[in-house]
Amino acid sequence: MIDTKSKLILSILSKECENGNYKIVEICDIISALPRQFRMDSEAIKHILTYLERQDAISIKYDDDDVYCLAILPYGYQILENSKPKLIYSNSPKTNKFTAILCFFSAFLGTMVGIGITFLIIKLFNIS
Repeated sequence: MIDTKSKLILSILSKECENGNYKIVEICDIISALPRQFRMDSEAIKHILTYLERQDAISIKYDDDDVYCLAILPYGYQILENSKPKLIYSNSPKTNKFTAILCFFSAFLGTMVGIGITFLIIKLFNIS
């Protein structure tokens, strides 16, 4: 299981290293691409890169101080694909209002069909 910061760094690397090709990446570039709430120092980035390599998500050809030559492996792309949020529904007020109205009319229509079938059975079998 990979944590949020590792996934974030993996997604930044995937934008840099397209098609699984090796690319030279500097740690300062990774740090500048991170959102403000996830900013880390270079040591933390180095630890995460080592962790990702041990997880077979990336391949590091060589590293020299704060410069890495690396590529994303297929498992890394799989991690990124699985971590994308799957939208089942939206939390927007407009969608929630539409869903509520749709539920109401579906329940109303179901009730009317049930009553109609009941009256049809009563008429067909002359139940009093």
